[in-house]
Amino acid sequence: MTQRHAIFLEGPTRHALYDAHGYSPAVRAGDLLFVSGQVGSREDGSPEPTYIAQVERAFDNLRAVLAAAGCTFDDVIDVSTFHTDPEAQLADLMTVKQRIFPAAPFPTWTAVGVTWLAGFDFEIKVVARIPGA
Repeated sequence: MTQRHAIFLEGPTRHALYDAHGYSPAVRAGDLLFVSGQVGSREDGSPEPTYIAQVERAFDNLRAVLAAAGCTFDDVIDVSTFHTDPEAQLADLMTVKQRIFPAAPFPTWTAVGVTWLAGFDFEIKVVARIPGA
């Protein structure tokens, strides 16, 4: 069986959130990294005030978790996003997505409409391949 290792960010940033809810920011299993859903939460856990700010912050939070495992957005192979109002939110998301993933080959992507994200309007989770693993 493949060993799994939890990946945590350096310092106190967001550790309380993971500990309070009993999950890891990411888990490495072999050469794959499974990243928990990232939302547009500020350091105090509160959401950014607008949808686009939440998307930007969620990608920043995701970038930090990837970096803690030695990965970048170039290593992402699968993306799942969750939206509280997909039809209204898609254009803003695409603006950020095109900046983060500007050229092929693009990761696979699944977008899901949901009714509740604990006070947030956007969440992103990914699977990445760890370079050199």
